[in-house]
Amino acid sequence: MNHVPARVRRLAATLYAYAFLADLVLLYPVYALLFSDAGLSVGQISSLFVLWSAGSTLLEVPSGAWADAVSRRLLLVLAPLVTGAAFALWVLAPSYPAFAVGFLLWGAGGALASGSVEALAHDELARLGAASRYARTMGRARTAGTAGTLASTALAGPVLAAGGYPAVGAASVLACGLAAAVATRLPEHRELPAGAGPAGGNAAADDEDPGWWASLRAGLAEARADRPVRAAVLLLAVVTAVWGALDEYTPLLAVDTGVARASVPLLLLLLWAGVTAGGLLAPLGERLTDRGYAVLLAGSGGALAAGALLARPAGFVLVAAAFAGFQLASVLADARLQARIAGPGRATVTSLAGTVTDLGTITVYGCYGLLATGAGNGVAFAVLALPYLVLALALTVRRARPAGSAPGRAGWRP
Repeated sequence: MNHVPARVRRLAATLYAYAFLADLVLLYPVYALLFSDAGLSVGQISSLFVLWSAGSTLLEVPSGAWADAVSRRLLLVLAPLVTGAAFALWVLAPSYPAFAVGFLLWGAGGALASGSVEALAHDELARLGAASRYARTMGRARTAGTAGTLASTALAGPVLAAGGYPAVGAASVLACGLAAAVATRLPEHRELPAGAGPAGGNAAADDEDPGWWASLRAGLAEARADRPVRAAVLLLAVVTAVWGALDEYTPLLAVDTGVARASVPLLLLLLWAGVTAGGLLAPLGERLTDRGYAVLLAGSGGALAAGALLARPAGFVLVAAAFAGFQLASVLADARLQARIAGPGRATVTSLAGTVTDLGTITVYGCYGLLATGAGNGVAFAVLALPYLVLALALTVRRARPAGSAPGRAGWRP
């Protein structure tokens, strides 16, 4: 038993290092400039973003099934290598075709990691008797990723000034390579049921179907037939998609507060501080009852709407608080989903949640464009905060329990 805490700490530290390096990509804050300097129009750049989203969405569930059929660690090694290849292609042959192929590779790399990292982390923690630490571990891993993004933002300018896009690209590829090396240190001890084939189904089924197909069927069947799993997938998608999409528009909201463009990064830094705090609050969030979770969603949605409508720099304090709440709510919703998955298709189900999230994000993009065009950025933010208030109300009503039943707590702390 004395060895368990040390193993848990090693697993967590490896996950944190992987998340940090995977987001330590110096091209993040400047790739739009790279595209523009290569002669692309705004329309062409927008088409690349659509291609990126579409490719990632289409690959999400198939890659999750692959993670259930083979080694999840292998996919976590491959993911940053595929992404690094995209960045290398961009700086070696800057052109629209190269950027398009690069975005497809980047989307593939993201799809390989999505579902795989959550499934590996949950199963390894469960094997060590520490499944209850999943939420805090993944919350801190997300914080490590945020730290990587902040570091890349701080380093991109000096590196670009010193060596141009080739230097920024080389640093990005190096970070991806280091992330792949760290992934090889992740433990993986997957035990299949007796008589199971590579996908965890029965031997007869595995004789007829390849492991990937059997894994895909098993994961989708669980999400379709198990109502708690299906509800957890939808909850995670709704909670994550709205604020994840709105994050892309925060610079526009910042400009509307009247600050100089040079001061916009300072307001955005405040938001990232909120996101960081939300990830670190996961251990406290595990104590929330269902009603407490609903209050978290409602409070965060209200703070987002109020901060956006204030149209003053001070309003970003409220927006940052809202983003902290949304990050915490996302971590807890992910933990809720992992706790409800009982079959062998954990990565497939998690990737399915990622696909639904991506579709929701694309929907929010479309809604935001219509709302902001007609009423401005502040109103668009406020209107798109309403889904959180509706979801909070729905959770409160749905979680009303008959007398004698346990309080609604197990959903957030399995």
